[in-house]
Amino acid sequence: MPRSSICSGERWPMPAGSRPASARSGGPAAQPRRTAMMSRTLPKRPARVGPAAPPETLPARIFLLAYDPAKGRLANRSTLGKTLRAAALIDLQLRGNLADDNGRAHLTKAAPPRDEVLAGLLTEIRTSNPRKWRTWIDRRQSAIVRDTRAELERAQLIKVESHRFLGLIPTQRITLRQPLVRRQLLQRTTDVLRPARLVTRIDLRDAALAVLASTSDLRTVIPKELRNRHKDRLAQLAIRIGPVAPALKKSIQASHAAASGGG
Repeated sequence: MPRSSICSGERWPMPAGSRPASARSGGPAAQPRRTAMMSRTLPKRPARVGPAAPPETLPARIFLLAYDPAKGRLANRSTLGKTLRAAALIDLQLRGNLADDNGRAHLTKAAPPRDEVLAGLLTEIRTSNPRKWRTWIDRRQSAIVRDTRAELERAQLIKVESHRFLGLIPTQRITLRQPLVRRQLLQRTTDVLRPARLVTRIDLRDAALAVLASTSDLRTVIPKELRNRHKDRLAQLAIRIGPVAPALKKSIQASHAAASGGG
């Protein structure tokens, strides 16, 4: 009797159109095809974006700190331009572009900054005769507010919308796109007032924000009670910052006196 074909290892031909059992049962032969199909159908996860970093320049930081989240607008708008100009002057000093020369802003040979607001102010000083710090604080106040606002809008840190107040007066509504950035700046600024921190070891840029906020009475940053409690410490920080802070104080005092009819 001939041996059985089963015993001899022979395989019967498969009917046309049929699939192997491994493919029907999801065995190894089906896995590559299934994996390829899943990779084509599953949506890709969006890349995780971290929080935005605070702006680099002091004018941009002061602008964000001047924003009052509770009221949805800028505080101290009448003197904000002066404060931003003072912030830009201090920034240029810290970068080594300006030095004090008997109460006047003196140009150095340091490379100019890439920031447009700072570079613009430096160009003003370069193309003019030597002048006192207060003179530079008082100039082009509206322009620096506008330029700093535009810079923050390009960085997508704020949103600016045009509308009309009472349907008549054209104005602009500002909202924060990254509220956490302002909170971080506020924390860093008020942190310099902690007595546990040595005044001589505080970062000068953080110290400058505290001094500028105190000098311009920016209560969205340093409330009056906090300013009075740390008056001596703020005075020590102001000495480290240099001549711009007292020049800003005199400029604001002159503006208030003129507004009240005393000047």
